[in-house]
Amino acid sequence: MSAKHAGVLLAALAAVTMLSGCGSTTTAAVQSAPQVPVPISTPAGSASAPAPTPVAQALARSVPVTLDIPSIGVDTPLMRLGLNADGTVQVPPIEANAPAGWYQGSPTPGQDGPSVILAHVTVGQFGNGVFLHLSRLKPGDRVDVRLQDGVSADFTVYRVETVSKADFPTSTVYGNVDRPELRLITCGGSRNSNGSGYLDNVLVFASLDPGQ
Repeated sequence: MSAKHAGVLLAALAAVTMLSGCGSTTTAAVQSAPQVPVPISTPAGSASAPAPTPVAQALARSVPVTLDIPSIGVDTPLMRLGLNADGTVQVPPIEANAPAGWYQGSPTPGQDGPSVILAHVTVGQFGNGVFLHLSRLKPGDRVDVRLQDGVSADFTVYRVETVSKADFPTSTVYGNVDRPELRLITCGGSRNSNGSGYLDNVLVFASLDPGQ
């Protein structure tokens, strides 16, 4: 991922928060993340481990089509997500069987840089979302992304965090890295006072397995 690409990505996402409408019966709202992200520490109850070494060789660009996380029973197609008119990131629809979505402003899974996939934890009146159990992931768990060219981009989780949406770590999630990585994002924590969404985000960090 080039420095230019990273700069464009961060600029586009400087006012983003993720999936603040999880659990709402209306269209998912988007709440802004800090304009100037601050370094974050690992909150109590979060799981963290160093990014694995050696670094995997990057894969060719290919759009992701499915996501499989065996340890939490996720097996979902992937839709493509862009930006809304106000510059915020689109989220999957609030509907029955809503899939996860890949943000197409990020690298494809397996390319150098952070590839971003989002899904709901709940989908309003339709019940549980694809990422209901995302917070249960732990370092060492596997995440497999099937690409359009038939290649499987296989990742290993090394960090899981729950952070306040008011302190969303934009640069940590979207900032440039010189290796192929994956970010999984959903809602978490307590619900808003009106019950329409969640106060936190669950963030999962994973690195591409070497030897692919």
